Amino acid sequence: MKLSENACRLIDKELKKYPADQKISAVMAGLRIVQVELGWLSSEAIEAVANYLEIQPIAAYEVATFYNMYDTKKVGKSKIVVCTNLPCALSGGTDAAEYLKKKLGIGYNETTQDGLFTLKEGECMGACGDSPVMLVNNHRMCSFMSNEKIDALVEELKL
Repeated sequence: MKLSENACRLIDKELKKYPADQKISAVMAGLRIVQVELGWLSSEAIEAVANYLEIQPIAAYEVATFYNMYDTKKVGKSKIVVCTNLPCALSGGTDAAEYLKKKLGIGYNETTQDGLFTLKEGECMGACGDSPVMLVNNHRMCSFMSNEKIDALVEELKL
């Protein structure tokens, strides 16, 4: 697999932030850039990032499989991660997750049949006081998620 010109340009911009002999420092950014472009990270995509950064592929695989923001399997158009860490769980996070599971008809790590939604369980998102908290596509945090707010979010994401 070959990275797109746009991905290479964006990774090059990230590389400028680090010493020339420390290309591995840009691996997280490189994986993020490619995932945003492709929607997920296949083995070929992870290896392409590693090759572009001139690092061992295993180094990129270690990062892609350790952090939950990287998707090494296809996900729906909208990936919703619900924080169920203890403070959030005690403040309604678990109830919000159960409501969302029932509404979407899927469990954690599953995707709706129409390919619109993937549901994931997440750990601390650093917003315990805003619980229940959800993260949409790694970029949008939603706080104080009541059933009504969940309904509105799902309808918005269907568009």
